[in-house]
Amino acid sequence: MSRKPKKGYFVKGVFVAEGSEMDIQLKAELKGTEFSSRTDLKRESDALQKLGKDLLDLRPDALAKLGLSEKLLDAMAEAKRITNFEGKRRQMQFIGKLMRLQPPEVLDAAREALTEQHQGSAAQTLALHQAEQWRAELLASDDAVGRWMEAFPATDSQQLRALVRQARKDNPPNKTAESQGLAPRHSKAYREIFQLVREHLIGASETEMDIEESDE
Repeated sequence: MSRKPKKGYFVKGVFVAEGSEMDIQLKAELKGTEFSSRTDLKRESDALQKLGKDLLDLRPDALAKLGLSEKLLDAMAEAKRITNFEGKRRQMQFIGKLMRLQPPEVLDAAREALTEQHQGSAAQTLALHQAEQWRAELLASDDAVGRWMEAFPATDSQQLRALVRQARKDNPPNKTAESQGLAPRHSKAYREIFQLVREHLIGASETEMDIEESDE
């Protein structure tokens, strides 16, 4: 007969059972001194716990720059290792409490870092879709090359035209394969067009973001 797991959380790799002397001591350290209503405290606790959960997905290099406490970083590392649902839930509650001890400027920096990462991911996803569309247009029409050069004049036009010609030569239209729903085998030139186009699209997106930030 399996024993029922104890309730608790991890601190620096040590399991702290709820109701234990160490648990009582830690909770006393985490308890705030300013008066707040239960509703406000619950709202703040939920918000900080969510922020702590979101930080688990933040890039390691960005996380290291935030200045989070060592105890919080250790608790977050433990949360990533825990697979049990109930254990994960209790660990996240503990992280939420530790988040309340972080200085306001650190919490603001954490929110800003998450926003920047989200915007960067969204911009890259958009660039991927746009790159696929542009590649299809470049291979389908010579006019598309001219339109691309007008939009991105920094592109090496000779390189682009050479890649387009090679990709068309390597992968001519195959109506039989298309009718059978077979995916064609694409050449190196075909893939390089995508990379070239995507790099310019991402570069243009990052430039626009820098301009927006400078205008604020």
